[in-house]
Amino acid sequence: MNCAGKSTANLGSSSPSEHLQLFLFPIVFLVKKMKNYLVAGASSGIGKAITQQLLDAGQNVFAITGKAEIWKEHPNFSSVAGGFLENDWQAVGLPETLHGLVYSPGTINLKPFRGLKPEDFRNDFEVNVIGAVKVIQSALKALKASGQASVVLFSTVAVSQGMPYHSSIAASKGAVEGLVRSLAAEFAPAIRVNAIAPSLTATPLAEKLLSTPERVEASAKRHPLQRIGQPQDIAALACFLLGTEASWISGQVFGVDGGLSTLRL
Repeated sequence: MNCAGKSTANLGSSSPSEHLQLFLFPIVFLVKKMKNYLVAGASSGIGKAITQQLLDAGQNVFAITGKAEIWKEHPNFSSVAGGFLENDWQAVGLPETLHGLVYSPGTINLKPFRGLKPEDFRNDFEVNVIGAVKVIQSALKALKASGQASVVLFSTVAVSQGMPYHSSIAASKGAVEGLVRSLAAEFAPAIRVNAIAPSLTATPLAEKLLSTPERVEASAKRHPLQRIGQPQDIAALACFLLGTEASWISGQVFGVDGGLSTLRL
């Protein structure tokens, strides 16, 4: 039995993502002290998986989400006012101290460059970069109050690999990577800032790309590990980066991409 209360007796029947949950994530929360985490985009996909893992570990989650009813009965869950892309948004309901922040909202806008309009680039930048900026700024005082906080943002494998039809989203996520390194330098040593760069993951955001078994199979075959990502794969690393076991890691972008960014088979 590990510290998350899960049995390790039947590992042979577990999926790779379950292995990550069993061995990587529980290490983070060996310290019993309950901590406060802010998760933007907590109702769907990767953000939802991160929220669930934090709650399962007994942590307090303050979520910016339009679907707070998912966890409304959970004693460690609190909702923060949504609408962070609005000009007059304020993060009402934050605690005085935050130990970590996750910004998981994103976009998948795959079009030929000739068909993209400036509004497409602006929208991707607004969601992926400006939204992150606003949430981090709203939480900065509370993050500094903890003395050793962690921020996790999200990029994409398309930034490092150069993929067709990804110009708008890759431009925005490239800006996220620059933001990560700049803030990691500016906030050190009190706040660590890192990013995760996933490949295609089975989330509602990607459902159009994975709408048939044939599409899922074709996408899986593009990856050396021969499957697409699951939200739990990315959530496991995010929760590790939030915890004290990652206290000497900052300014990094980690690929969780089935080997796509580094392996050629």
